[in-house]
Amino acid sequence: MGPARENRPTPSNKKSFYRWILVAALGLAVAVFFYLDLGRFFTLESLKANKDALAAYTSAHYALTVLLFVVVYCFQTALSLPGATILTLAGGFLFGALLGTLYVNVAATTGAVLAFLAARYLFRDVFERRFGPRLEAIEKGVARNGFHYLLTLRLIPLFPFFLVNVAAGLTRMRLPVYLAATAVGIVPGSFVYANAGKQLGTIHSVRDIVSPGVLGAFFLLGLLALVPVVYRKRAGRSVKGPPPAVKTFAEANDPRVK
Repeated sequence: MGPARENRPTPSNKKSFYRWILVAALGLAVAVFFYLDLGRFFTLESLKANKDALAAYTSAHYALTVLLFVVVYCFQTALSLPGATILTLAGGFLFGALLGTLYVNVAATTGAVLAFLAARYLFRDVFERRFGPRLEAIEKGVARNGFHYLLTLRLIPLFPFFLVNVAAGLTRMRLPVYLAATAVGIVPGSFVYANAGKQLGTIHSVRDIVSPGVLGAFFLLGLLALVPVVYRKRAGRSVKGPPPAVKTFAEANDPRVK
């Protein structure tokens, strides 16, 4: 008899092990956030109460403040924690509307990519095994028009940001497409809140920031992002198959031509 084979873990088992480790780490991070009630620092009241201290620290340590802001915002987005609106207001207050929008975009896009990759690595296989056959049409649509679909979801603020991150990760959308649509789509909303952050002292409620007119503008931008999709579908219908052959008068009256 040959030597006994060692019980070495298969690649599939190792992947499952690392996957559960990652799930546990993410769950622990979220649990710590809520257990320590860190959300109390991400409220409008807390931001307004500490705005002078934050402004003074930013003035004295600008580069470090930018780095901390981007890192905190990135992890908040990646873990789908509450506080994105308050952080965007803080970015506008501390860095101004334009730079605040830039830093928010970098942080939010990076965090969204991390959430996208986590959802794809952790749940994509299970999701496809469970719902694969029913999602074939959706997957084809995403593969063909994913940029425009995602851009619409980013522009219209009716869809929760974290939910779009996870849902996109469960599809076959390519990462560069996801990255580009996210980076472009969050600019208008980020600018509105960052610009409002400049007048932080006059804001009494987050709901006061976005007026019905601004929401309507976002909605119209979202619809405009779908125009290329609608055009391609209409154009595709009009060119389906070759056009019927047109016979000349002589061919139509020639008995040899059927």
